[in-house]
Order: sequence, then C-alpha cells, then structure tokens
Amino acid sequence: MSNFVLNAQERANDQQGKGSSRRLRHAAQVPAIIYGGDAAPVAVTLELRQLVRFLQEDAFFTDVIEIKVGDKTESVKIQALQRHPSKETPMHADFKRA
Repeated sequence: MSNFVLNAQERANDQQGKGSSRRLRHAAQVPAIIYGGDAAPVAVTLELRQLVRFLQEDAFFTDVIEIKVGDKTESVKIQALQRHPSKETPMHADFKRA
C-alpha cells in the first residue's frame, strides 16, 4: 500500500487550456494528467496544499502514488513536475500509470 494518496477531480474538456489552468491555480488547485498503460489519458485537478505537503518528502518521487479520482483509484509514479520560476509552487504535474 502506498503512503501517498492524492484526492483528485477529473476535468472536463472545456476546463482544459491556458485560461482554465490559470483559474485553477488562482483557486489553489493544480492541473495534472495521468497517462500510460492501456487506458486513455485523464486530465485531473489536485489540491495545492496536499501536493506541496507530499513534495517535501523525497520518497514521493520514487514510490508508487495512489490518486483517487471519483470512485476509481489509479496507481501512478510522478513523471514530470513544472514549478513557478520564482515562487517554486507546482504549476502542473504529469503522472504515469505504474
């Protein structure tokens, strides 16, 4: 069992793009994507506070992470993380299915 469990909400197609991502970030949320495996990619939204808390631990970058999207749970590993250049807050995360 993973020590890291993130709660996420799936984003609809109309909630994707530059403007929508900016609105999410102003609402203390982080846009992310889950891809890989046989399933289709899923665009999700993560809570900023929860993600920042997990990013402080080194094991977050190597361990398998569980992301709960609705009633479904995905086992993933973090593939890429984009941070704000001066604030160091996460701006976008890519997760690959394990």
